[in-house]
Parts: sequence; C-alpha cells; structure tokens
Amino acid sequence: MTEAELIEIAREGMLVMLKISAPPLLAGLAVGLIVSLFQAVTQIQEQTLTFVPKVLIVFLTLLLFLPFMMHSLMDFTRGVMDRMVAGG
Repeated sequence: MTEAELIEIAREGMLVMLKISAPPLLAGLAVGLIVSLFQAVTQIQEQTLTFVPKVLIVFLTLLLFLPFMMHSLMDFTRGVMDRMVAGG
C-alpha cells in the first residue's frame, strides 16, 4: 500500500465521519438556535431549558438517520477491507 493510498483512505474516513456526524449536530444546532431565540423573546434565562429539547432531537435524529449512518460506515469498511485484500 502506497503513501497516496493511505492518504486517500484517511481522506475518505474524514468525509464519512463528517457525513455521519452532520445530521445530529445540525439538528442540535437548529434546536439550540430556536430555544435561544425563544429565551431572548420571553426573557427566560434558564440554562437547563436548552438541554432536554436538544437531547430529544439529537436522539430522534440518530434514530431517523441510523440506517444511512450504518450504510455509510459499512461501505467505507468494505472499501478499506477490499483494499487490504488487494494489497496483499
């Protein structure tokens, strides 16, 4: 396995990591923004108010996107294993 192939595998790994982590992170970001706007409008400054909605939305997002995440991880793993077998 050459240096270029290792760099390509690392690049693909980072892209897969970004694809997998994006949905829950973006959902948490959106909920945090909505709750902070709600807090600013109503002048409620409770710090724990953002915790429960974020946890629920991130959990639901993980459940919703789990098949996509598993498919992406399995494709990447199969690709790496195929390269290892082909490399010797």
